[in-house]
Amino acid sequence: MNFEDERPIFAQIAEEIENGILSGAFPEDSQIPSTTEISVRYKINPATVLKGMNLLVDSNIIYKKRGIGMFVAQDAKSKLMQKRKDQFYENFIVRVIDEANKLRLPKEEVQYMLERGFNR
Repeated sequence: MNFEDERPIFAQIAEEIENGILSGAFPEDSQIPSTTEISVRYKINPATVLKGMNLLVDSNIIYKKRGIGMFVAQDAKSKLMQKRKDQFYENFIVRVIDEANKLRLPKEEVQYMLERGFNR
């Protein structure tokens, strides 16, 4: 947790769980740490952790088994991959294209720059 980050702590909690799912640390149908475990680990309010988890429940990334805990949903990883790809496009690619247009860079030159970046 980065308490200096401008993003709300509950959003950071949700992102950390997402990262765990994407990395394979939390496979589909596996149980994730409880709100208590996470709140104790980061010394934050359990309600804050629950708010982050509820973001993921609302997105069908995790689900609750009453009395047992929270579990990773089927297809959670593929949903998260698509979500992150969409965010990458909106947050980075659109900006790169906008800047390239301002500089009047042809598409081929932007493609060359991307390839050069991958090969460094």
